[in-house]
Formats: sequence, C-alpha cells, structure tokens
Amino acid sequence: MPHAGELHKCSGSISLTDIIESHKGRLSHIDCSRPQALTPEERALIFLYCAGHVVAYCVTCSEKYGFTQLASDLLGGRTNMCPRCRHDLTEQVRAHLFGCTMLPSEVRLRARAVREAAQNLVKESLQLRDTSDVLIQEAEALLFERRRSLREVMSRRAVS
Repeated sequence: MPHAGELHKCSGSISLTDIIESHKGRLSHIDCSRPQALTPEERALIFLYCAGHVVAYCVTCSEKYGFTQLASDLLGGRTNMCPRCRHDLTEQVRAHLFGCTMLPSEVRLRARAVREAAQNLVKESLQLRDTSDVLIQEAEALLFERRRSLREVMSRRAVS
C-alpha cells in the first residue's frame, strides 16, 4: 500500500520512448496509463511556441493539424489524436517540438538534452537489469549444483 503522498506506479516495463521519472533510484512512468504522453514541460513549450502553426501530420488522413486541433478521449485518457481517424500523433508532436525553429535554439537544445538523458537512463537501467538477471541465473545454477552435491554426500554417509 502506498504511503501518504506517494503515488502508485505500475510495474510495467519501460521502453526508450516512454516518459519516465526517477525516485530513490527507481524508474517509473510519469503517467502509467499513458507512458508515452507529452511531459508537462513539452506541453508548455508547444502552447508557448507552437500554438499558431502545424505540429502534426496524420499519414492515414493526409491532414495537418495544429496542437489545439488534436482530439482527446478524456474517458480513455488518450490525447494528441487525429480528430478524424483517432490515430495517436503524440510522437509527431514531440518530433515537431524538438525540431521547431520557433523555439529559441537554447530551449530546443535543452529539451532535446532532457529527452536524451531520460533515454540514456532507461538504457542503463535495462542493461543493469539484464546483467543482474544473468548473475541471478548463475547464482541459482551454483545453488542447485551445491544442493545436489550436498545430497550426494549425505546419501553416501547414510549408506556407510
């Protein structure tokens, strides 16, 4: 049970495109129900710098959309959808943000750097988990072998 003030976080796996946070050395999704949603900072930058122009293109419908034209499904918790076909356009909005020339270059570079740092953290976490899985398997194999050896010695002593 979570402590007061502590949010419950899912135990789902984290991919490189997910939006994460780190708390006490543990990675989790910022929003478990929408792991790839825009961060609050990304949304703020879109509103501040990109409100007046196209931020996404729906390949299915061949339509371009500004951020305020994108649909949402409040009951389903989905946002940044094509208003016609309901395709998720979040990654297109994010890609636009990181390349938009309306953002001051320093802001764009820092936003990109934050995203890359989060992806590096996920990569390192995945690598450490893989390494730990291998070490656990090796320790389990050693434990199995030692138990087998102990049983053999015990059975020889019981026979003698």
